[in-house]
Amino acid sequence: MKKLFTNYNFQFDKNERKLLKTFCTQTLKQIEGDSKFYSETKAFNSILNKLNNGESTIKFTKDELTKLKFQIQQNVQFLKKEIAKSGFIKKWLYNSMLKQYENILTKHFS
Repeated sequence: MKKLFTNYNFQFDKNERKLLKTFCTQTLKQIEGDSKFYSETKAFNSILNKLNNGESTIKFTKDELTKLKFQIQQNVQFLKKEIAKSGFIKKWLYNSMLKQYENILTKHFS
């Protein structure tokens, strides 16, 4: 049975908030100049503003939530591919990032 109403309120701890801010900033740097990604740019700017607000509870729109969740999932897939073909130090750094992103996905977005 489908839920009639979905809760888009999230409470991120300090580290999760910092990681998501960095993630959104990097995503914006990559897509900002391209007009094809206007809706993504708008959504990630809105997410970044909400994360910078400092409120304990953050309410996303459905569009923001789906875009953020999709981008984090894509990042996790990319990191897994990079870990498979990288050396020891790079693998150690990527594993740390991968665990953090996977924790956010499982804790908040699954």
